[in-house]
Amino acid sequence: MVEQVRKQLFIGGEWRDAEGAATLEVDNPATSGELARVADASVADGDAALSAAAAAQSEWARSAPRKRSEILRAAYELIVERTEVFAELMTLEMGKPLAESRGEVAYGSEFFRWFAEEAVRVSGRYSVAPNGATRLMTMKQPVGPTLMITPWNFPLAMGTRKIGPAVAAGCTMVVKPAAETPLTMLYLAQVMEEAGLPAGVLNVITTSNSGGVMEPLIRDPRSRKLTFTGSTPVGRTLIEQSAQQVLRVSMELGGNAPFIVFDDADVDAAVDGAMLAKMRNIGEACTAANRFFVHADVAAEFSEKFAARMAGLTMGDGMTDGVDVGPLINAKAVDKVAALVADATDRGARVVTGGGKGEGSGFFFTPTVITDLPGDAAMAREEIFGPVAGIQTFTDEADAIRRANDTEFGLVGYFFTRDYARVIRVSEALEYGMVGVNQGVVSNPAAPFGGVKASGFGREGGFEGIEEYLETKYVGLAL
Repeated sequence: MVEQVRKQLFIGGEWRDAEGAATLEVDNPATSGELARVADASVADGDAALSAAAAAQSEWARSAPRKRSEILRAAYELIVERTEVFAELMTLEMGKPLAESRGEVAYGSEFFRWFAEEAVRVSGRYSVAPNGATRLMTMKQPVGPTLMITPWNFPLAMGTRKIGPAVAAGCTMVVKPAAETPLTMLYLAQVMEEAGLPAGVLNVITTSNSGGVMEPLIRDPRSRKLTFTGSTPVGRTLIEQSAQQVLRVSMELGGNAPFIVFDDADVDAAVDGAMLAKMRNIGEACTAANRFFVHADVAAEFSEKFAARMAGLTMGDGMTDGVDVGPLINAKAVDKVAALVADATDRGARVVTGGGKGEGSGFFFTPTVITDLPGDAAMAREEIFGPVAGIQTFTDEADAIRRANDTEFGLVGYFFTRDYARVIRVSEALEYGMVGVNQGVVSNPAAPFGGVKASGFGREGGFEGIEEYLETKYVGLAL
């Protein structure tokens, strides 16, 4: 599948080498070996990409909404048709098992279908001023050239979730995918080109020097919006850089998701939800359950069943049939998870299953469940980003909510209960942009995805998603 991908930069509708023909290495995390080499963009290449986007913006903004809609629909159908190509690319460069990669193709493609339908529904309003003397008209117009920085953990979906609404709204783009997983985005650019997207609307630059290449573009007055998915520390830096041009900014940053199991919960359903919330994408997801709070009355049952499910997972190369858990993205990720587990056990936590690095040359860590986790353990404060679940207990609803909210992050929270008065009460009390009730996955292209506090601002998906790429203009009409 790798041979089907163009490995150059995509700028102004042309595939071209990076300045000096520089390349960067893309590795397979299951083997730690080289998978491919792609163009390594320079500062000058980045400037060329923004120039192409700026040059195409005016004409693209005037394009018919139906045209934009049909391009997105055509791209959606091509992605679905090439599910296996996209799935294998993601598994090879990121590590997730093929079954999960296929699921990401289904999820990611839906953003194009959703925003194909939203493109023709952008509207303003007309009203009479309260004094009756004038008429008030508002209209929606595209923000303009948009910079997009996407992460490595969902190489397709994090791109389509940004590109879909931008295309629908009439914005041109410069996309910088993660250096670890550029192949999926490059192949998506090929699909968009085939679907009829005009030259210059989508520009893709791959680079090992993300900060050096992107900072000049963020500070460039031709850029009008920045959207980023990634860590909170990097997000804070990008927000500071964007202030100079007063860019429209949307940030989907880190998470520290609580997973609360109340004493009246269906424990088996809670275990099913925990497996999804913790192990989706090998735990390498900002939405992954990070802190498990289980009522003392059901903690033993939940922990035993959860650990048994985790111990039964098969770890290995995601390209192999029957594998449930692939490798982490790199050696640094493995070392971080190992350090978090060591810190927890040093503080008195007990490893029920897993707890160590996998064998072989790849970047593996065994699915792990830890009980008796003290609240001051590092993994209770930091995003784990790996297949490790630390369980704490509680006896009081208010205390569980307090501890769940005791973090700078606010992306998503989960809880399980059969009490529907509690459903409303806890949903309102949790300080998160999204809440999953009796389910372990909340992501849906038809719903607004995003967080509060240090987890960012802005929403992707849903009716709200396209608003991130639109400006509101008011026109006062004198009679």
